[in-house]
Amino acid sequence: MSFPLRLIPPPIQLTDVPEPRFDHVLRLSDSTGMLEHARTAIARREHGYCVDDVSRGLLVAAREPRPAPELVRAAERYLAFLTHAQDADGAFHNRMSYDRRWQDEPSLGDWWGRALWGLGTAAARSRASWIRREAYYAFRLGARRRSTWPRAMAFAGLGAAEVLRADPRDQVAAELLGDAATVIGLPGSDPEWVWPERELTYANPVLAEVVIAAGDLLGDEALLSDGLRMLSWLCDMQEHQGHLSTVPVGGWRPEIPKHRHDQQPIEAAATADACATAAAVTGDERWDAPLFQAIAWFLGDNDIGTVMYDSETGGCYDGLTADGPNLNQGAESTLALVSTLQHARTLASRSATRPSGGLA
Repeated sequence: MSFPLRLIPPPIQLTDVPEPRFDHVLRLSDSTGMLEHARTAIARREHGYCVDDVSRGLLVAAREPRPAPELVRAAERYLAFLTHAQDADGAFHNRMSYDRRWQDEPSLGDWWGRALWGLGTAAARSRASWIRREAYYAFRLGARRRSTWPRAMAFAGLGAAEVLRADPRDQVAAELLGDAATVIGLPGSDPEWVWPERELTYANPVLAEVVIAAGDLLGDEALLSDGLRMLSWLCDMQEHQGHLSTVPVGGWRPEIPKHRHDQQPIEAAATADACATAAAVTGDERWDAPLFQAIAWFLGDNDIGTVMYDSETGGCYDGLTADGPNLNQGAESTLALVSTLQHARTLASRSATRPSGGLA
């Protein structure tokens, strides 16, 4: 790994990081699912719901080790929404209007992959047995399909990885995870551009994470090494003046100067997810440094030094622009914040057990 050993940058300390809060997640949720957009902190009903965000909601709810009763009830609604979105062949609708009418036909886009990620996580981690059973049924139905889109396969592969961690004998999950890694491909030999694609677009850390997970869970050391090399290179690419500067809307291409805006919270969250997986798989504490960079991005250690969450509502701003944050607090961004703070809680617990009491 080529990223430098980096201590927590002042003035942000790990003790400054807030606990995950679900206030705004529940504010955006109703008896149907989770509303996609907000103007400031107020849900915009006219924009309806999408499987992408409901899947993310199920995922973060399932990750909670001690969920409050209202979060368990919300997870049940998210699961019911996803099973309603799924057709008999395992594909998913994505968009539903506020009057509960689907706006598209079932297919295998990114939302199919995110649905399987959320379902796989719920099947493996939910504290409610009835949620685990139904989530696993829907996961297996969707896992029979394959998408032609690498990111859709990567999202689905992460759901398969969750199932495999819970049951290493699950052949359906193992096949899906292996196929996801194959679709993504291997890193290149050019040290200036290791990435298997010719540009960095969106959700890039997810590609590295699923290769890491496949190498680990399928017992392929070479594949694990490839995934770690991809993630290390990406962390280097996204580090700017000592902090995380994620690939923005519009992407980056080789030999073209990087632009820095607009950055999306979901990209910082994906970086946190991938680094947390790398740390768990390898036991290497050096991954804690880029993980903390992703956490600190939300707290103001970013390109313009601005905090990206609303401490009053518990919501997260929708994007980081050259002029400051987009103050709308939609579902995707808020769930990205919650997901990252869940990793921060785990990192704080792990750091507290070390002799130095801090990041190594």
